[in-house]
Amino acid sequence: MANPQRAGRLAQEVQRDVTALLLKRINDPRVQDVTVTSVELSGDLQIATIYYSILSDLASDGKKAQAGLEAASGLIRKELGSRLTVYKTPELKFVRDQSVQYGNHIEDLIRKLHSEN
Repeated sequence: MANPQRAGRLAQEVQRDVTALLLKRINDPRVQDVTVTSVELSGDLQIATIYYSILSDLASDGKKAQAGLEAASGLIRKELGSRLTVYKTPELKFVRDQSVQYGNHIEDLIRKLHSEN
């Protein structure tokens, strides 16, 4: 089990590096509108779950972005291996962050309540 502070610092470093790589190194148009929102590392630092959001709400864009991220994961992991100071580079797992859509849904419900009153 890794030190929680070390895991937190490493997660921040992974988030910063993946964001930079998506902006500068990955030329895939499918990941053009992807924003990395957070990173969680497993206790043994072997798996990095990368949460992302995209600007559009279309389901087809989400599938394209997921496919683009999975296609680029090898390059991203290779680059992370050269940048991070860990024994083994974590495996990357990309998960779409639904918090923005959930927040919009809650906001719509609140607006409806206020308009009814």
